[in-house]
Amino acid sequence: MNDSEQKKPFMFPRWANLLLPAIVVMVLGAGLYAPTLVYLAGSPATTDVGYQPQQPVPYSHALHAGKLGMDCRYCHNTVEKAAFAAVPATQTCMNCHSSIKTDSAKLKPIRDSWITGQPVKWTKVHDLPDYVFFNHSAHVNKGVGCVSCHGRIDQMDTVYQAKPLSMSWCLECHRAPELNLRPKDQITNMSYKPEGGDQLKVGLELKKQYGIRDAKYMTSCSTCHR
Repeated sequence: MNDSEQKKPFMFPRWANLLLPAIVVMVLGAGLYAPTLVYLAGSPATTDVGYQPQQPVPYSHALHAGKLGMDCRYCHNTVEKAAFAAVPATQTCMNCHSSIKTDSAKLKPIRDSWITGQPVKWTKVHDLPDYVFFNHSAHVNKGVGCVSCHGRIDQMDTVYQAKPLSMSWCLECHRAPELNLRPKDQITNMSYKPEGGDQLKVGLELKKQYGIRDAKYMTSCSTCHR
């Protein structure tokens, strides 16, 4: 080898030798980061599954919606016409409790609210991020029952979040809404079973009847993020 060949400069600077171990570390790190991210994003601690705050009044859905058979829409009277499910006003509670259990200590916050005109400070259980648009009326009027998103509310003494309400969970339904559709007169029936036991068949028929669009429209970003 002559002197000119020996003095030929390197094609890459010497510090480039450090890139190889850095790339190896990045690849190994990504292999650990990705499953960790997926696990944390889907964990109950992140999605609030099981979140069960104590309310100022120990209202039992198991008693009212379950044992007494009250329709969800009596208290949440906006679900068919508005984006939000209204929290019942004190007046709604007093329609019954002005003559039923009028001396119950558990109902004192309701009576105080009635006297003072100050609303009861209920704690929201199902709370989506502000960047998510969800319309209750759009779902209820297209045959999606309460139980699909809220679980067996009629069996809960204290309401808790039963479903993850995550983006992937919502997309599962938007890709195949027929798996959750029911006749509109069965929306609040928590124990509804499709006729003949074939949910897919009934759901596909209702999907056509209700004019629900194909998955490519149901899963577009603008559907939920506006």
